[in-house]
Amino acid sequence: MKKNETVSYHLAQLQHLGSATQAAILSRFFKTGPGEYGEGDLFLGIKTPVIRQYEREHRPWNTAVLHELLNRPEHEARSLALIALTHLYKKAGRDTAEKQALFQFYIDHFPRINNWDLVDISCPHIIGEHLLNIQPEKESLLYQWAESEDLWIKRISVVSTLTFIHSSHFEPTLNLCARLLRDTHDLIHKATGWMLREVGKKDESILLAFLDTHVSQMPRTTLRYALERMPASVRSDYMSRPSLYGRQIKSRN
Repeated sequence: MKKNETVSYHLAQLQHLGSATQAAILSRFFKTGPGEYGEGDLFLGIKTPVIRQYEREHRPWNTAVLHELLNRPEHEARSLALIALTHLYKKAGRDTAEKQALFQFYIDHFPRINNWDLVDISCPHIIGEHLLNIQPEKESLLYQWAESEDLWIKRISVVSTLTFIHSSHFEPTLNLCARLLRDTHDLIHKATGWMLREVGKKDESILLAFLDTHVSQMPRTTLRYALERMPASVRSDYMSRPSLYGRQIKSRN
């Protein structure tokens, strides 16, 4: 990033890359209507591969600019900032002090990581990497975040464990998924199901053991996502088992 490339410059470039037609499509897809999870989010209409290319072309980035981009209402500005931040974290290599600073920067900006795509493109590469490799003693943060009332912080807690799964460290994922079984939001159901499916890719027996223990308590969406890569006969078997999930939720209300 050149010295004259201010936040205003980047916003102007993003506006130029945008499309009103694509903005309308993205606004519907990310549920920006009144009462929906992305209410009020503003889209310029830029596809993620284009944002990634723009980020590569304007390196190196600094956190002062990323802070300003993260505080913008435009979704793509926040997406750009998070893609750049993940690159900065990776580029820090063995500089643990720099990684610690970027990890904390990410946490400080949780309120601006406020849609599922923003969570998913960034948290495994910063939160997950950091808690697995730099500060494993702070893994308990994931459990604190899972108790948050904020949908996105809760999603960060479980999606961050994708990095753990890739290293065959399954316990955090399984514990978090068990804790979140009674959550009522569809985006948490999908996130937990996705992580369980990833566990199954690495070790099918661990996934099936988890399902055998929890299937009667699981939201159908979670179960369906978790079983996606399993044979049809296995999917049919688990999906046909009785579920207490709906009754459990009603008993809480």
